[in-house]
Amino acid sequence: MPRSVSYYEGLVKHLQDPLEAASYIEIVLEEGDPKMLGKALTNVIEAQGGIDQFPDQVKQSYEQLDLMLSEQGEIEFYCLSKLLAALGLQLAVTVKSA
Repeated sequence: MPRSVSYYEGLVKHLQDPLEAASYIEIVLEEGDPKMLGKALTNVIEAQGGIDQFPDQVKQSYEQLDLMLSEQGEIEFYCLSKLLAALGLQLAVTVKSA
């Protein structure tokens, strides 16, 4: 019998695609839950090989953002923007439908 793939393994595989990763982050941003955003960013980073694959400046931005999310629940968007750029992603803003 074939082994089933865990949810997390499947998620990480999908998040290797930058379009999937961007959509995933955008959906989490729409939810507005800082803890979920932290988890989502961790998942995308893991999908791209882990935080050790990035330069020290990116690691510092990630650690700073993680600390802000866990302690304050607030985000300084310049930090988030730097991290997303390092992941090959960017924030997207669209017109909210009525």
